Amino acid sequence: MTKKDRNIYLTNIPLEEAQKQYFSEINSLNSCINTEIIPVVESLNRVTTKPVFAKKSSPNYNAAAMDGIAVISNATFEATESNPVYLKLEENFIYINTGGYIRDPYNAVIMIEDVVEVDENTVEIRQPATPWQHVRPIGEDIVESELIISANHNIRSMDIGALLAGQIINLEVYKLPRVGIIPTGSEIVQVEEELSIGKIIDTNSSMFAAMVMEYNGIPKKYEVVPDEYDLIKSKIIEATNENDIVVINAGSSAGSKDYTVNVLREIGDVLIHGVATKPGKPAILAIVNGKPVIGIPGYPVSAYFVFEFFVKPLLFQYNRQMLDEHKKVNSILSRRIVSSLKHEEFIRLKLGVVNDKVIATPLDRGAGVTMSLVKADGILVVPQRVEGYEAGIEVEVQLLKSISEINNTIVSIGSHDLVMDILSNELHLNRSNVFLSSAHVGSLGGIMAMKKGECHISPIHLMDEETGDYNNSYIKKYLNSSDYAIIKFVKRSQGLMVKKGNPLNIQYVKDLTRSDIQFVNRQRGAGTRILLDYYLDKNEITASDIRGYDREFNTHMAVAAAVAGKSADCGMGVLSAAKAMGLDFIPIAWEDYDLCISKEMLEDKKITSLISVMKSEEFISKIAKLDGYSTDNIGDIVYI
Repeated sequence: MTKKDRNIYLTNIPLEEAQKQYFSEINSLNSCINTEIIPVVESLNRVTTKPVFAKKSSPNYNAAAMDGIAVISNATFEATESNPVYLKLEENFIYINTGGYIRDPYNAVIMIEDVVEVDENTVEIRQPATPWQHVRPIGEDIVESELIISANHNIRSMDIGALLAGQIINLEVYKLPRVGIIPTGSEIVQVEEELSIGKIIDTNSSMFAAMVMEYNGIPKKYEVVPDEYDLIKSKIIEATNENDIVVINAGSSAGSKDYTVNVLREIGDVLIHGVATKPGKPAILAIVNGKPVIGIPGYPVSAYFVFEFFVKPLLFQYNRQMLDEHKKVNSILSRRIVSSLKHEEFIRLKLGVVNDKVIATPLDRGAGVTMSLVKADGILVVPQRVEGYEAGIEVEVQLLKSISEINNTIVSIGSHDLVMDILSNELHLNRSNVFLSSAHVGSLGGIMAMKKGECHISPIHLMDEETGDYNNSYIKKYLNSSDYAIIKFVKRSQGLMVKKGNPLNIQYVKDLTRSDIQFVNRQRGAGTRILLDYYLDKNEITASDIRGYDREFNTHMAVAAAVAGKSADCGMGVLSAAKAMGLDFIPIAWEDYDLCISKEMLEDKKITSLISVMKSEEFISKIAKLDGYSTDNIGDIVYI
């Protein structure tokens, strides 16, 4: 074969440009979403297609929080050290173990350590039991209809436990992409075969298969295909019919028997042949039968990098997951590095800490030196058109020996509302690589977290009792108001949540003082509790007038679950929570539920993504399906 008959690289495209061009073309082909239903117990590392909500509360009954006796709290009120109360078995107490069912008429648990057994049917107690003490209420862990995991969520072991606790048996996930791996070369043999002169063990296929599994795909290794044009052609056609992605190893270079690129040109479209990287230049990026086909050079280091450059991102794309960025560290080069101006070069490095400085030592740079990958602690990327770096210079190194994490989570601390769960899910669906982590500590707790710099946003709904206005006065009072702003979110209806049919005929706040009503409250600092206190003061009611005022929960859904679970008759919360738990609702007031944020964070990409999702038609339409919300000014910025 003459030189003109050989495969000559037609391109030397920069890596980023090649990725953008190829992935864009592949993305346009993937209009069909392949999904399947699988058991939750088999869902580890799979990716959800839709949000998953609990079918049942956990616990799904009022349960003893410890070993002891279940009692009727009213029968214990007179107990003191000097005046003990004696209780009779099955008359006003029963023995109970941790997790035991608290059945009627019992409504409290006394620890076994605080019980004196008088005889087999009688016990003595010296302290009264308050209603529902040491009792795990329905939904303490998971509340029925609560969001467990969002769409596009990679399922972890703890997620499986939560899903099962919410009585989710099966769920819909994306099908794992199948990757066909075709090794080529008449010199290639399997590891168990005799290794004679001129033969090379097929190591790359197994490395690729492991990488496919690591990146959540299903590998299919084919038998080695000799360097024969028609055999290679036939195997590629077969593989594209059986897989979502096809990898062809070796034959991508310019040798006399490197047939891969010509075969791909005959049966498909070759978009790129030759990428400006070292190692990895002889990469082929093609499409055959509507499937991505990547020709990968045979040298192990080149093979590894080309797989990382092109196959790994495709697997993440198919799985609707975003690639993590490499964790990086600044290091001092121990030796000079010279690089070609033609390529973007990837230098393997050993790292060590010397005199509190990270020292980077280059390893062998050959494309066939597999051990340079095994030994490497990091990678130095030398950009194209840079000749290299002198010894002693500080460079940025990508770490290989630690797990990369992107600090791209919006931390939210403050008041709880169902719309925050929906917003979190929409951020996942938006594939913006922005995530939302919420802690529910109440509105005042959120403002304090904001003041200490512990969060990015704080959902608040704090009414000024003098003016009736929401939020602004509290930001002025507790924060340097000139440094903060408000992102308008929703107006929502607050009121009293009662059992279906309102059997106790509760009509207004004044009814909470009745002796037959057991109330359940939000935690101190919660905007809902502040609103309640406003109406109590307005009606000249003290906290001591209300049974259960001091019993606190951190979310609207937990309050609703307590009412639905018979441990309370009434609680204050939002209409959407009442509806979710099948309760009736007595409206009291409309309020502003907004996000407090520092002005400097408004320019952060995570926040701009958040606001974009908040103002999207998709998100607003989901809020519209809930009762008790208005989104007229959502996403507007109000400067304090």
